[in-house]
Amino acid sequence: MKEIVAIIGWFTGIQGALGVAGRTFGDGPWGLLHKWWEIPTAGYAVIAVLGAVLAVYGEMAKVRAKR
Repeated sequence: MKEIVAIIGWFTGIQGALGVAGRTFGDGPWGLLHKWWEIPTAGYAVIAVLGAVLAVYGEMAKVRAKR
């Protein structure tokens, strides 16, 4: 289960980072989320942070399980 949380976290974090980077350095958001929803830049930043938290939680749980 922790592996799935880590994968979802990585995917979510990457999509959030791509949205912020695209809005900052490009003419529109990059990634998949902008194809379905119109998300503001602050929303992409929140998605990136949420993804990072989930990824770290999942990776730390995998490390703890190996001990």
